[in-house]
Amino acid sequence: MIQAFIRSLMQLSDGTILAILLKVILFTIMLFILFGVAAYFGLLWLFAGLGWAEGGFAAATAAAIIAILTGLLLFRIAAIFVLNIFSDDIVDAVERRYYPDRAEMAKPPGYGIGIKMGFASAGRALGYNILAAPLYVLLLVTGIGVPIAFFAINAILLGRDLQDMVAARHVTDHRNLTAEWSLPKAQRFVLGLIAALLLAIPFVNFLAPVLAAAMATHLVHGKKEQWSA
Repeated sequence: MIQAFIRSLMQLSDGTILAILLKVILFTIMLFILFGVAAYFGLLWLFAGLGWAEGGFAAATAAAIIAILTGLLLFRIAAIFVLNIFSDDIVDAVERRYYPDRAEMAKPPGYGIGIKMGFASAGRALGYNILAAPLYVLLLVTGIGVPIAFFAINAILLGRDLQDMVAARHVTDHRNLTAEWSLPKAQRFVLGLIAALLLAIPFVNFLAPVLAAAMATHLVHGKKEQWSA
């Protein structure tokens, strides 16, 4: 795990990885900008319906606040959604540097599959966290229970997402992975936990998706080498 993290951190300086990182950051920010624009026009329509013709400034202010709050609350979901779209590029860059034979045998799933996986990931994240909302409320009295539960649940979800991003290049059905492409549950959880914690740190969270995808690549191929030995 430590070696995977160090290798991934060092590769952030590669031109290919930097270009992908920039795309992930820009697309993630663009999602929230589009959401803010949609909120602005939605509020304008609402204010017009209420007969408030001079509500443009209020709508713009409210839309900006909504976009910022949404970015803070849903950054993890949006970042992983965008990451799924470009995950093949990241995994390919890592494989070509460290696992060239595997890179040659890979079958890139394409952006269409990436978008589909992104929607599935976002749906799971929203669904499970909504289901866990009553638990979060109950744990409020503990002070520390909510973040522990939140990071535990999202670590499980992220670990699976990151593993599947790598496996998608090498198997026809990532939903039914063979043992050689599936990480041990404990290792997958730690991978997801590292990703969840990095995504919670301001500014570092922009690097987190690419760094986590690179780590997953090293871990999955490390497991494959053990299986083949």
